[in-house]
Amino acid sequence: MFALGLIGLLVRRNVIFTLMSIEIMLNAAGLAFVAAGARWGQADGQVMFLFVLAMAAAEVSVGLALVLRLYHHYHSLDTDAASRMRG
Repeated sequence: MFALGLIGLLVRRNVIFTLMSIEIMLNAAGLAFVAAGARWGQADGQVMFLFVLAMAAAEVSVGLALVLRLYHHYHSLDTDAASRMRG
């Protein structure tokens, strides 16, 4: 699952697909934490998954603001347009 997100991150040029790929990678890391916690009989994996969920929520809010601003300014969601930004 992590590899699928990484491939999507490297291949796609659209900001929305890039953010979705990052979400897939975060969910894969959270799944690994939960599986490891279940394997060793500890609740640490579930606690780490809550931190991953909080980080994903923050990433979504910042990413959505970035998408809206990028589209408003360039009328495109291409990441190459963002690389031409000056400021």
